[in-house]
Amino acid sequence: QEQLVESGGGSVRPGSSLTLSCVASGFTLDTYVMSWFRLAPGKGRELVANLATSGRDTNYLASVKGRFSMSRDSAKNTVYLRMNNLQVEDTAVYTCNAVRGRTSYWGQGTQVTVSS
Repeated sequence: QEQLVESGGGSVRPGSSLTLSCVASGFTLDTYVMSWFRLAPGKGRELVANLATSGRDTNYLASVKGRFSMSRDSAKNTVYLRMNNLQVEDTAVYTCNAVRGRTSYWGQGTQVTVSS
């Protein structure tokens, strides 16, 4: 069964760093466009970052550019989101997504809370 499982969220202070992981099972994520979305209370879902099947081409939400970095480890069938200099406004549930054609898989999400 195809599945995405995120981990790595937590509660941190502003300026801290976290690395989120998204492990795929039941399919090979190298052939999928992988994305991280986030959903904060009172806000719409935002596309934070995505990674092309090349594993090199990435796009980022303007507010996280320069602070967040998305990468892939094909051997572990895992994508990561390294988040540096976290701010209060980064507080959200972060969810991993895999898309290929009309096939889309979602993880259950991991909570990131940034507060002083």
